[in-house]
Amino acid sequence: MGRIIDGKKISLEIRKNLAFEVRELMSKGIHPSLSTILVGDDPASELYIKMKTRACEDMGIKSKNFHLPADTKESELLQLIDEQNRDPAVHGILVQLPLPEHIDRNNIFNRISPIKDVDGINPVNIGNLLMGNEVLVSCTPKGIIRIFEYEGIDLKGREIVIISHSVLIGKPLAMLLLNRNATVTICHVHTKNLKKHTKNAEILIVAAGVPNLISGDMLGDNAIVIDVGINRVNGKIVGDVDFEDVRDKVSLITPVPGGVGPMTITMLLENTIIAAKMSFFG
Repeated sequence: MGRIIDGKKISLEIRKNLAFEVRELMSKGIHPSLSTILVGDDPASELYIKMKTRACEDMGIKSKNFHLPADTKESELLQLIDEQNRDPAVHGILVQLPLPEHIDRNNIFNRISPIKDVDGINPVNIGNLLMGNEVLVSCTPKGIIRIFEYEGIDLKGREIVIISHSVLIGKPLAMLLLNRNATVTICHVHTKNLKKHTKNAEILIVAAGVPNLISGDMLGDNAIVIDVGINRVNGKIVGDVDFEDVRDKVSLITPVPGGVGPMTITMLLENTIIAAKMSFFG
């Protein structure tokens, strides 16, 4: 039976060190601050913002939350981002996804200042990641890397399959893994014969948004499985992996909830602290 990776435990240990860094910065007159922007009334997005705000409060990080109506014009959102970019008291800016269809998210990504881009989505930060310069990196991929580091998993030469090619997870995660000399295969909705790829994976990372997409017969023996999916099924939160079906076959697995999720929020806190340091120390 595979061992469960406790994302809550790992994130709490990291947050202890982050709390110390916040106190150190405040002793120098620097109070890390995060601005979050939510457009519309998506319940999941509202919950994420509340969780992020609570985590900031627990850490001693200031947070400002802007909740805009769903019919907000793109120009109005860009204006708000410009205001946060100019505010020296704001170190991090996070625009919660998804955005309403009438807003071009690429325009939003481009507008956030690279030194305040705590979600790692500005093209400058994506380019830095591609070049191996990991400064402000997308939070979920960064959290997954920290899980591997905590568990002492050497990624060099490992056959790793990612089911996601999104700009927030699949693509930056692939770059992080390649920077560590892993062999990476990226699968997505158009991939033919998904099982053929997952069977060969030493490490499988799933962020497809499809509940119970991965079953035990799709895995090789003793694989490591990182489940990023968060889906609500019959009132319960489940991942993209059929946990009970695969657990006997894998060596390590993240649960849902309690696996990658806490790490994502912890990396947001860490990125906000990094951005605060950059604003003062370069």
